Amino acid sequence: MKKPVIAIGLDAAEPSVIEKWMSQGHLQTMRRLRDQGTYGRLKNFEAFSAETPWTTFLTGCSPEKTGFWSFLGFREGTYDFYTKAAYDYNEYSPFYALGEDYRVAVFDMPQARLSDKVNGLQVLAWGAHSPQVASGSLPNSLFQELVDKHGEHPGLHNDYSVCLDLKATLRLQKILETGIGRRATICQDLLQRDSWNLFLTVFGEAHSLGHNFWQLSQPEHPLYEDLSPRVSGDPMLEGFQAIDRAIGKILAKAPKDAHVVIFSAHGMGPNTMDVPSTTFLAEFLYRHSFPGKFALANGGELGTPLEAIMTKMKWNYWERHLWGTKYDPNPIRRFLRRETPTKLFELIEPWLDSSKETDLISPFRLTKETDVVPYQPASWYMPLWPKMKAFALPSFAEGYIRINLQGREPQGLVPPSEYDALCDELIQKLYALKDARKGVPMIKDIIKTRKSASDRNPKLSDPDLVIVWQDEYATDVVESPDVGRIGPVPHYRAGSHRSEGFIIANGPGIASGVNFGRGHALDLAPTILELMGAPIPEYFEGKPLPLLATELVNS
Repeated sequence: MKKPVIAIGLDAAEPSVIEKWMSQGHLQTMRRLRDQGTYGRLKNFEAFSAETPWTTFLTGCSPEKTGFWSFLGFREGTYDFYTKAAYDYNEYSPFYALGEDYRVAVFDMPQARLSDKVNGLQVLAWGAHSPQVASGSLPNSLFQELVDKHGEHPGLHNDYSVCLDLKATLRLQKILETGIGRRATICQDLLQRDSWNLFLTVFGEAHSLGHNFWQLSQPEHPLYEDLSPRVSGDPMLEGFQAIDRAIGKILAKAPKDAHVVIFSAHGMGPNTMDVPSTTFLAEFLYRHSFPGKFALANGGELGTPLEAIMTKMKWNYWERHLWGTKYDPNPIRRFLRRETPTKLFELIEPWLDSSKETDLISPFRLTKETDVVPYQPASWYMPLWPKMKAFALPSFAEGYIRINLQGREPQGLVPPSEYDALCDELIQKLYALKDARKGVPMIKDIIKTRKSASDRNPKLSDPDLVIVWQDEYATDVVESPDVGRIGPVPHYRAGSHRSEGFIIANGPGIASGVNFGRGHALDLAPTILELMGAPIPEYFEGKPLPLLATELVNS
């Protein structure tokens, strides 16, 4: 029997914070739905935590099955990387692509693609965080109709700031609140256009709130003590309260007999990934390949006093500050790169970085050559990759290491017979890496993605080693007995991803006031399909969660 389902995602909303705010009465709509329904946490995959959660949700499959690991791809046979964008869904369709038997409305689902197997409407990249597809809709005219009627999302591709830039961060708060309000109005509009078997939307604003406001909201962030007194209130909480009110407005237009699912496929915490993956790992591998040399963020001798955590950058953008730490044997160039005012620096920068020797490429030159993450320091080392035994690939979360393998890379240095030994050496040395302020070991886990150097399975990820960083402390400086101190460097984004999400389910037959414990993000799609009364594909790797009162009694 078909039943209507309203599924509302909160992109990267952290369950421990949501639970705290619900218990404190800050999120009244979600608290009511939880208290009158069923709640549980959802585990997701520890590695590739930024790039894969929505594909896992949409396909019901793990990255190992889809072969989709990242929005960025490394072109084998070159030293080039490129934007792959969203998964193509050719092998595994979105779970809601149910054909003519079900009426489905999808609004602003991140990292999806338009599907001709959906009977209903689809609107993508209206305001999603990192949508990874172009804006569009089916029917084709619907996107522009909604924009003309309700307005654009002012944060589309413009929902980030560096956490030390309070002016830009607080300006972003207004952008997100406008988007939340417009999202609620559009969802109310679309809900009333048909009797939908499934209505699905995702608040991408939740993702942006975590990335950009963690340092102003959560005391465990190392910048909280200095920055939070400079603002009034808690901008992250206020953003989630706006989302909570918006959910209430959306549900006011939902059918009375609908099942309601509020969910997050992954979470957020203080940013323990950005700087380690994009800066520390890339520099570590540079120093490993070129003993005795350093390129960026040389922190001096081990054991010497540390500089204080940076609470203000000298220049108005992060890349400029970090590029100012680049080593140069010429003291004049070194001084000018570090001290020249920005407008003058932009004029002289081509001369400063015009060395004929192979060297790091500046982010300013890289920006002119490509739009593929030129701001990530890992990409600045790209001209040197052919000369390095291993190098760091650009990443949005965990650290990715590619071995410069003979027979695979065009100028490979590492014979296949030495592949395992090099991996083991890097693993051993990386496990010795520690945060220099608290002595916390930097590595939680290291995943070796290939059984051997000859493994060419096309569904494997590009990196040979995946570094899962510790999630206790947002680090700005690290020390290694092998390569020395790297940093301090300024923090970039305030929040980074965590592997746990949550689900709240409410509606006819769903148990009231129950916490079922833990499930997996793979269980979300089959759960929604079961609530709809729709068939569940055999290839799904998850199973429906025990939400109904009868299921909980039987279990």
